[in-house]
Amino acid sequence: MPATRTRNMDSHIRAAFLDRDGVINIDSGYVCRRDEFVFVPGAVEACRILSRAGFKLFVVTNQSGIGRGYYTEEDFLRLTSWMQNEMASDGAPIEKVYFCPHHPDAKIERYRRVCRCRKPQPGMILDAIGEFGIDPARSVIFGDSPRDMEAGAAAGVRERILLGTDGKAIPSASADSTAVFNNLLSAVTSPWFRSFCTDI
Repeated sequence: MPATRTRNMDSHIRAAFLDRDGVINIDSGYVCRRDEFVFVPGAVEACRILSRAGFKLFVVTNQSGIGRGYYTEEDFLRLTSWMQNEMASDGAPIEKVYFCPHHPDAKIERYRRVCRCRKPQPGMILDAIGEFGIDPARSVIFGDSPRDMEAGAAAGVRERILLGTDGKAIPSASADSTAVFNNLLSAVTSPWFRSFCTDI
């Protein structure tokens, strides 16, 4: 499900897909209010670097807390609007936020399903690719879980960067990751990123 900021229909744009919890904000567990939301140090700066390098930014996030009844879609969208405004004011505009509220064991019946959007399924990424004309061969996904990498691979995203949750430690590579870093900022200030930008 999407939460929209702007709409850009340019063809073959390059995108940076971002998981939310643990990548953009500290993952303290089912974050749904502003007083719980703390940006990972350097995350907004990293998104600004990505934006200035010509990447459109998209968030793709599992939000099973909605299906579990911990918070509502309205709660999530309210926090998302605040997050997008904060990031845009710092030069890191998020084009669109895609979220999956489903879970096979969701407490709320309408969210109880096996869906195409919950990562590691690639549905959210494929929706963005189709809606915005994104070229996955020129794009990258950043996440802190192997399921993010699996979703990116299934969608044909070229670079799949596994990060440490909350930027605390460099993770072990997963089967579908193409590189690992401890956090988003270290990734986009690395030789890997400079090489990727010149190669696409």
